[in-house]
Amino acid sequence: MSIQTLEPRIADVGGIPIARLLPNTGKKPIGAWCFLDHAGPAEFGPDDSGMQVGRHPHTNLQTFSWMLSGEVLHKDSLGNEQVITKNQVNVMTAGTGLNQGISHTEQSVFPDTGGSPDAARALSMVQLWIALPTDQKIERGFHHYPNLPTWTEDNAEMILTTGSYTTAAGERFEAPTIQYSKMVG
Repeated sequence: MSIQTLEPRIADVGGIPIARLLPNTGKKPIGAWCFLDHAGPAEFGPDDSGMQVGRHPHTNLQTFSWMLSGEVLHKDSLGNEQVITKNQVNVMTAGTGLNQGISHTEQSVFPDTGGSPDAARALSMVQLWIALPTDQKIERGFHHYPNLPTWTEDNAEMILTTGSYTTAAGERFEAPTIQYSKMVG
């Protein structure tokens, strides 16, 4: 098995740099992963509004957003409003079939704009776009996961965002995140 290194494309999206690793020239989607983005890292000055991504639609996929630092407010056409903070995950499912889809916005929040009192004026977030299986009827939805399994292994702090994992010592962890598509293999 060979390891392939991909260079991301960098673009400004909503006022911050986004490194898009997938799709990539000459590289098809990996399983159900059709987009792999890293927003930031970015730091914002006192007069900077941070990331401001306007309303846009999604269909036949899930967005899986994992916040590494900062805070972002998600608002969608289903009426959901949720601030995501460090080490939390938001999963938005656009649904499959006719009359499905969600439109949403994402914007940075700070202590003076609806964020927590200790919200950093910074942002780093990973976002996967996951293709939904077309042979299933999947309804639209939004889920926020504030508490994910964490543990220490080999002197490293671990966090499980999806799926399950068994440590070398036999301790098993299950992430609560909803997953419709096979992620690997």
